[in-house]
Amino acid sequence: MLCGQFTLNIQRKEDIEMKIAATYENGTVFQHFGHSEQFKIYEVENGKIISSQVVDTNGQGHGALSDFLANAGVKVLICGGIGAGAQNALAEAGIQLFGGVSGMADDAVNSYLAGSLKFNANVQCSHHDHAHEEGHSCGEHKCGEDKHGCAGNHCH
Repeated sequence: MLCGQFTLNIQRKEDIEMKIAATYENGTVFQHFGHSEQFKIYEVENGKIISSQVVDTNGQGHGALSDFLANAGVKVLICGGIGAGAQNALAEAGIQLFGGVSGMADDAVNSYLAGSLKFNANVQCSHHDHAHEEGHSCGEHKCGEDKHGCAGNHCH
C-alpha cells in the first residue's frame, strides 16, 4: 500500500464528456511521466469509455508533455511517478493529476470512472537520469522500505 494513499470519491455529472489519459507501456500505467513514449487517451461520455487510442509522444520531454496532453483535450491524467515541475505544468494546463498509480491502464481508468481509483496525492519523483534498482519504480514506493532510497514519497 502506498503512503498517503487515497481513494477517489467524487460525484460526477452523468452528462460529462471528457478525455482521460494514462501514461502507457504494454497495457500498464507507465511509471515515469517525463519518459513517457505513449499515452492511452480515453474518450468518456456519460461516465463510460466510448473510445480509446494509444498515441506516441514523438520523443517530447518533460516540459512538452503537458502541452501535448492539453492540445489533445485531456482533462485528467493517470500516471505513476511524476516530478514537481511536471505537476505544476499540468496544473497550469488545467489537467487534473492522479499519480502513484500502477497496474493495467484500462483498469485504472475504469476505477477512476467508478470513483474508486487508488492514487497517491503526494506522489513525487525527484530523481533524474538514474536507473532504479530492479523491481522499483517511482510510482510504487512502499512506506518503511528504504532499501530503494525512498522516503516520504520521494525517490532519491
